[in-house]
Amino acid sequence: MINSNLKNKIINSDSLKELKKIPDESIDLIFADPPYNLQLRNQLTRPDRSRVNAVNDDWDQFESFKIYDDFTVNWLRECKRILKKNGSIWVIGSYHNIFRVGAKIQDLGFWILNDVIWNKNNPMPNFRGTRFTNAHETLIWASKNKNSKYTFNYQSLKCLNDDLQMRSTWNLPICNGKERLKENGKKVHSTQKPESLLHRILLASSNKNDLILDPFLGSGTTAVVAKKLGRIFYGIEKNKKYFEAATKRLKNTKLIEDNYLDTLQNNRSKTRIPFGSLVEIGVIKPGTEIYDKKKKINAKIMVDGSIKYQEAEGSIHKVAAKILGAESCNGWTYWYYKSGNTLKPIDELRQRLRTNN
Repeated sequence: MINSNLKNKIINSDSLKELKKIPDESIDLIFADPPYNLQLRNQLTRPDRSRVNAVNDDWDQFESFKIYDDFTVNWLRECKRILKKNGSIWVIGSYHNIFRVGAKIQDLGFWILNDVIWNKNNPMPNFRGTRFTNAHETLIWASKNKNSKYTFNYQSLKCLNDDLQMRSTWNLPICNGKERLKENGKKVHSTQKPESLLHRILLASSNKNDLILDPFLGSGTTAVVAKKLGRIFYGIEKNKKYFEAATKRLKNTKLIEDNYLDTLQNNRSKTRIPFGSLVEIGVIKPGTEIYDKKKKINAKIMVDGSIKYQEAEGSIHKVAAKILGAESCNGWTYWYYKSGNTLKPIDELRQRLRTNN
């Protein structure tokens, strides 16, 4: 049961102070966008000497790498404590900090699952022409430990990517246009993340009604997307200006209708039902004939759930593979049974059993 103090709330306070108040193993997913420690001491200018609105805020300034590392360890340690045993964490950063953060993630016993490259379609150019244009940021996705049974909605991500496996390079634009929060023509937050990025992260690694934490909420993107997707959110933001912007933004955010929040279920998360179970409980009887789709091949079901076709015998998968001369075959989709005057895939029997259970 979710602590009511954490349910759909954002607070204006110090992150480390508030993290210490959260009960052990209470968070399903954490997205953290900590200070990058860019070490920008001077203003950046374009060739025409106009000022670049870059990240030179006080909250991004640290006196030394050691101080930054200590800060990183402190908040990560609390995140490890409050993360559920099967929870996971995403941390985003640039080349200035992500390698240092990644090392601390491993030191604290998290298990890194992926590093993901957010390739920005419209990055800020390198005005001085002294380096490559910074066109990406790196995200580290890690489970609480090596044995965590973390959430990964593989089928949903595949569907999102036109039925292709989602890769670890994501081409998404930076936050721009109407989505970018502005006040008197100036950006409210210098590193506001696009909703598309958080949409993909939450869709990939959380489920409806999961509790999502963002310890560095900023302009509120994580909470906004969590609200839209039917997740429960809790956010912490120290800067009052950002907090007020996030609060206003959340009030204007509408939840997507519940009917549209269902996602494709992963095959590995479904209850495993061996073919033999259908025989055991009488859904299909020994001696029943099953066929290929064209009804040119017929096999008979044995009492132990194996099948026989001529000299071939074994599981529905093994016999189908032998018939096709293939290394493997999914017997659930290869074999059909008679239902009246029509043939139906035996997988229908399995799905019916799952539904009834």
